[in-house]
Amino acid sequence: MSARTTALDAVVFGVDIQSGDVRGDAPSYALVVFDGESIERDVVTYRKLRRRIDDEAPTIVATDNMYELAEDKDALVHFLGSLPDETRLVQVTGDEQPEPLSRVASRHGVPYGKDPMKEAEAAARLAATNVGYEVSAFTDTTTVKVSRGRSTGSGGWSQDRYTRRIHGNVRARAREVASDLDDAGLDYEMDATEKYGGYANAVFTVDVHPADIPVSRGRSGDTRVEIERERRDGIEFEPLAKRRDHVIVGMDPGTTTAVAVVSLDGQVHDVLSTRTADTAAVIEWIIERGRPVMVAADVEPMPETVEKVRRSFDAAPWIPDSDLPVDEKQHRTREEGYDNDHERDALAAALFAFDDHEDQFERIARKTPPTLDRGVVIERVLAGERSVETVVDNLVEEDEEDEEEHEHDPRELTAEEKRIRDLERQVERLQSHADELQETVDEKDERIEDLESELSEARREERREARERRTVTRLERRNNALERDVADREETIEELQDKLDRLKELWKLDHSNFADVEEKKRGLVPVKPVAKFTRDAIDDAHDSYGLAPDDVVYLRDASGAGRSTAEKLVEHEPRVVLKQGGLSDIADEVLFEHEIPVGPAADVAMQEVDELAVAREDDVEAVIEDWEARAEARKKDQKSEMVDRLISEHRADEAGSNAF
Repeated sequence: MSARTTALDAVVFGVDIQSGDVRGDAPSYALVVFDGESIERDVVTYRKLRRRIDDEAPTIVATDNMYELAEDKDALVHFLGSLPDETRLVQVTGDEQPEPLSRVASRHGVPYGKDPMKEAEAAARLAATNVGYEVSAFTDTTTVKVSRGRSTGSGGWSQDRYTRRIHGNVRARAREVASDLDDAGLDYEMDATEKYGGYANAVFTVDVHPADIPVSRGRSGDTRVEIERERRDGIEFEPLAKRRDHVIVGMDPGTTTAVAVVSLDGQVHDVLSTRTADTAAVIEWIIERGRPVMVAADVEPMPETVEKVRRSFDAAPWIPDSDLPVDEKQHRTREEGYDNDHERDALAAALFAFDDHEDQFERIARKTPPTLDRGVVIERVLAGERSVETVVDNLVEEDEEDEEEHEHDPRELTAEEKRIRDLERQVERLQSHADELQETVDEKDERIEDLESELSEARREERREARERRTVTRLERRNNALERDVADREETIEELQDKLDRLKELWKLDHSNFADVEEKKRGLVPVKPVAKFTRDAIDDAHDSYGLAPDDVVYLRDASGAGRSTAEKLVEHEPRVVLKQGGLSDIADEVLFEHEIPVGPAADVAMQEVDELAVAREDDVEAVIEDWEARAEARKKDQKSEMVDRLISEHRADEAGSNAF
């Protein structure tokens, strides 16, 4: 329940610059590692400091000046963005206008020295007790982006299949991320960009800190996962511990315990109802929200549990003359928010206590000088039933004594001496109550000792279990990523192995050392496709797999070729040309003149393997034989036409001679 308890359990890095400057080439830092029990001291370079932060992920990196870790605002934002998800940067000396570290350490009773190592230790100890401000450049809104881990490329024979596979894997990974977020009970918004075969990317917006997201960033196969926090407009400071103003507490004990905290101005600060928290946890919750000057109940007499809480704060009691009626409690709390009747009763007790003392609080405020804290005056008036004037005079005298001590003792008190002085004054103020409270104090000391022993053991066990959980989670995520990577690689290997086997068959068919064997064994012949009957397409095919004499060439689109294109194909001396579509007359004439057989590709059963293909030798021979038969008839027709033309020309010549 307590942020302070959490801080005490955490590992804190106290940092102070040892030598050099962050704007220089090689600054060194005094580093103190503090876990609430043990302390480690070391002098490290900036690079080693960053490496230790990344490796150990401390809960807090504490410093007296945030610009000792970054040279300017942009560098500070970059530093904050590079910290592990569970690590916070804390400036223990304040926010935009920090105080001297010596003053802060003295105020909180922390040992201080001007040596950098002692300043680093003071920063660590202060942050461990929730002193200071968290430096933040990011909100708690996090985006998880699943995108392509590879480029889809610029094109190729298998471009569509390759692109479809990548987009399909991005969609599958996005579904895994959505499932992980659902399992963790996190609300999110998803914005996916759909592309051919799946997603180009998917962006999840989650209103939690990155450390609470059960997804790891990184690249695996065709996908990449990026996790980023939403950037603030500037640098913001948030106190580690809320200011503890003087307050009024109302309680309703029972199976469900309810507590309400109200300011000295009658404003409701917070309300709690719990079935599990014990009295110690309730007290801790109250401590986080203020310093009670009065504890109130809605019944008479005051219940034992409420009385116990009141004595723990040495606060004034308030109880009604008789049990508060339900209708009066409902009327008094009608403008306040509460979840159940227990919270209503606790609120009513606190608000009725305020109503009963409102006039007194106003009189005290009027008589309290501006230099004094009104809450302190009210606390002493209620606790000692002394007049306002007496309390104010005592507080003024104490301030004057402080000034006199500084005037007569020019030596600056050490932190221990200041702590002793404050304790002596406290003893003097409480001496009149010592006898009454001594028995309670003894009981509490004994109970505290037992609880501290149990708490220390529980903390050690919790830290050990937390380390084990982090290690197991990290290894599980790594193992899952490796398993996905192995699966992707096995799929790729299987595809490549199949392609390699087919290419080996084609290679054997295309080489003389194996051609005879393969032709006898399978009766197949390699076919080399050309995309279009153009000079560029012929050159591309030749560059890709070579066009050699006696090759079977397959024109995927035979239309549109001219003489020069046909002659370029003739230069490669193909055995036969299989065509898809019709040839131009001029191209057909050139191929016929060079006695290159041409036939329709539809007459040949072909099987394509990526860029190459194979066909049955019998089908190819049949096309050649068919062409030869047609060529023989075509030659006869040409000879007949030539004879007829010669006879016609001869007759024309004789007719001309007879005319003369």
